[in-house]
Amino acid sequence: MSEEKVLVEVSARHIHLSDADVEALFGPGYKLTVKKELSQPGQFASNEKVTIKGERGEMKLSVLGPTRPETQVELSLTDARTVGVKAMIRESGDIEGTQGVTIIGPAGSIEITKGVIAAKRHVHMTPADAEKFGVTNGQIVSVKIDTDGRSLTFGDTVVRVSEKYALAMHIDTDEANAAAISGSAMGEIIK
Repeated sequence: MSEEKVLVEVSARHIHLSDADVEALFGPGYKLTVKKELSQPGQFASNEKVTIKGERGEMKLSVLGPTRPETQVELSLTDARTVGVKAMIRESGDIEGTQGVTIIGPAGSIEITKGVIAAKRHVHMTPADAEKFGVTNGQIVSVKIDTDGRSLTFGDTVVRVSEKYALAMHIDTDEANAAAISGSAMGEIIK
């Protein structure tokens, strides 16, 4: 068991858009604008927001950049139930067989036929981090988090290794609430 700690960040509901969907929602030639850089290199929260519409309601989402090959909506399971869509627990990018949703922007709306997920909790690592922690890409680990009155261990956490990553674990708001985490915390990887 490693004594090393990993930063645990809360990833709130958001959407990743394709170039074509950015133009459909915001207008021809539109480019996302950076509001804030995120912990993962090259990733950012944009100034743009969209609304998704499910069977039971609507919800506003922040758009994260840069654009991706396919549009993907990341919700907590509570968010998904609130708007009336089914969010399958998946790794980012694994959207085959998932439900779609209506997305509304200031210049138009679109229907996606797939792309709604609840992101599988994961730890981003560089290869050097993975070596230090003694783990490999795709390995499933647990992460123990000590908080005041709500300490817990998250199982089923996938390790994602790439030179493009910075060391951080990502959980959604439902998971953060279960551990009484506001913003971020520190966790210990258990293999």
